[in-house]
Amino acid sequence: MTTRRAERLVNLVICLLATRHYLPAEQIRRAVPGYEADDGTDRAKEAFKRMFERDKAELREIGVPLETGRRSAFDDEDGYRIARDAYELPAISLAADEAAAVGLAARLWHSAALAGAAEGALHKLRAAGVSLDEHAAVPLEPRLDSGEPAFGACFAAATERRELRFDYRRPDGSDPTPRRIHPWGVVARRGRWYVAGFDLARQAPRAFRLSRFAGRPKAVGPAGAFERPEDVDLVAMVASATPASEVTARIRVRPGAAEGLRRAGKACADDPDLIEIPLTDLHALADRVTSFGADAVVEEPIALREAVIRRLRRLAAMTDLPTGERSERGLKQQ
Repeated sequence: MTTRRAERLVNLVICLLATRHYLPAEQIRRAVPGYEADDGTDRAKEAFKRMFERDKAELREIGVPLETGRRSAFDDEDGYRIARDAYELPAISLAADEAAAVGLAARLWHSAALAGAAEGALHKLRAAGVSLDEHAAVPLEPRLDSGEPAFGACFAAATERRELRFDYRRPDGSDPTPRRIHPWGVVARRGRWYVAGFDLARQAPRAFRLSRFAGRPKAVGPAGAFERPEDVDLVAMVASATPASEVTARIRVRPGAAEGLRRAGKACADDPDLIEIPLTDLHALADRVTSFGADAVVEEPIALREAVIRRLRRLAAMTDLPTGERSERGLKQQ
């Protein structure tokens, strides 16, 4: 199913849940984003009829209790609605691990692109004079987000089964290299997001961490360009691709300062101001160390040290003021 069709079906469900009365097809057409506007031609009417029939069939197939009826004996056309009492689930009791999984899914769903369209559909219904149940919240808030800029494009490409192209940075900070994959899915591991799939250049399964993408990924080609293997375990695939032991960065911090870095790592036993932090993303850690200015100095590895120096030099070049303590201390890392 394409993302556009999924959005239309969600909007249709919201529309039919929000009304107390049966809505005729033409009123649904005007209220639900995604249906072709009526331009008065037979072609447009026939296109809407076919699309609406497919959508009704799909909702019924997935178990949505779509009802057909008329508001009064004077109506000459059937209308549609979703019975809320038949649609809503009874109280559910979850085990701890089940609740954790639902919580993660809820954070993603709560935090994307469909809620604006859904709210627009409700506004259109009100403007058309449709009576809505204002006190019964529609149990759908279709937004997708993960805090990673690349998440949306990767998720959509995997859903639509389209080729994904992106530039990827290695952990050692080397220049980004172009990659082309058939994305099988997006999964989380140890607080990081990965897209897993088939690397077209290397002809092998690979997993890529989203925080290492350089720029925005791009989906190319038609939908349905590949099939995801039925027996693939994306979580295991990402786990096997994640290094068991990461490089450790050693950062000296000013006594009593840089609390954020102290919390991110652990202090050496014989030196409480020398912090060791697992280096899983060189660029992200370099940005973080730079933000502490004179309060943090990288001792190793050299790649992280140089990345911080480059950032401090750029900051110094952006101001006309004399170079301050932060820049001086950063340049001493050389």
